[in-house]
Amino acid sequence: MEGAAPGARLRRPVALVGLMGCGKSTVGARLAALLSAPFRDADAEIEAAAGMTIPEIFRTLGEPAFRDGEKRVIARLLAGPPLVLATGGGAYMAEETRKAISAAGAAIWLRAGLETLVERTAKRKSRPLLNAGNPREILKGLMAARYPVYAGAEIAVESPQGGKAEDVAAAALAAMRAHDREAPEAARLLEEAP
Repeated sequence: MEGAAPGARLRRPVALVGLMGCGKSTVGARLAALLSAPFRDADAEIEAAAGMTIPEIFRTLGEPAFRDGEKRVIARLLAGPPLVLATGGGAYMAEETRKAISAAGAAIWLRAGLETLVERTAKRKSRPLLNAGNPREILKGLMAARYPVYAGAEIAVESPQGGKAEDVAAAALAAMRAHDREAPEAARLLEEAP
């Protein structure tokens, strides 16, 4: 990726939210590079804290234990210096997590269509929720349940089929700038150099 965004520095954390396969980790890393900001992937942080992979956590401790650990890890990361955070697909469904993200900074929903999600998630077998049946039907059900909640994010950006992560990251940065033009000073995400 070419250099950082001229004059833009992250003032507050941003958390990328959306369904598995929308590009949160890939786009998040590129957005962080544009902003010369730290990037963290909540799933990787959870695995490190638990000493297990996410499929192992689901299998041995269950989804409720995973979700509890996920809330704690996200809260810890949001309490630190400004960063770009990729969350797990279900993290934003917890009201406590939504409130924590909004209080600390903002959520950026990477919105993707069903075909895009099916294509992208077919490449990885480490998605516990998709291993329980027909991935297309499971994703369709998750879209119906989660998209209305994701729509509450402060910012939404399309993550199109065949789209490049660099382009989606650039669109996210542009959306952050648009957000800041309308936001009160205290809620602005970026500090722009004069």
